[in-house]
Amino acid sequence: MPKKKKVKKIKKVKVAKKAKDQKKLKSAVKLTEKKSNVPGPEEKPIIKKIKKQATEKRMYSLKDFVVYPKHGVGKITNIEKANIGEIDIQFYKILVEKEKLTLTVPINQQSKLRPIASINQINKCLSILKTKPKIKRTMWSRRAQEYDQKINSGKIYELAEVVKDLNKNSDIIADQSYSERQLFEKAYERLKSEFEAVLKVSPEEVQKKMDKALGRTNISENAE
Repeated sequence: MPKKKKVKKIKKVKVAKKAKDQKKLKSAVKLTEKKSNVPGPEEKPIIKKIKKQATEKRMYSLKDFVVYPKHGVGKITNIEKANIGEIDIQFYKILVEKEKLTLTVPINQQSKLRPIASINQINKCLSILKTKPKIKRTMWSRRAQEYDQKINSGKIYELAEVVKDLNKNSDIIADQSYSERQLFEKAYERLKSEFEAVLKVSPEEVQKKMDKALGRTNISENAE
């Protein structure tokens, strides 16, 4: 009889130990779940909704001036509709007077356009024109490519930098190569046309303002 009691006691100890081990295991699992941020069997994972990026929709009106990067300043002369493949499409008709070119730009592709600069941006451009040109030692072919990219970027500050960097403060053709002069004139005219549209003054007044900032005052006087 004492032996049976002893066996029962041993069994109870083993069961108690087993239960204790299971509790330890459960607490260890819960601790691990908390540390690793893994949801437990009863917890539901939180699903965050991802908001769609807002798309900017800007509407321009008739007679608004806009900038098309590859062609410069243009004026919206008409807003038309057309049915293409059973889909109604609206588009702007933009006249680029300097190039005697009319562009057709669908309204849903207006990201290519930008509004003309503000007065503050024009003043900043004049400040850029007054700074010293950056002298680069790289090959001209590479620099010419960089300048051309800046001119066609549609960014007014980059345009002003090209005008400033290629300005020679001289009207002597020998001081500039043919390709340098071409790029300078292209950038100069692009910038000048935007100045005219923003300031609403005559081309002559804009030229005087730009040439004064560039230190080309004598050139303007000689041209007159």
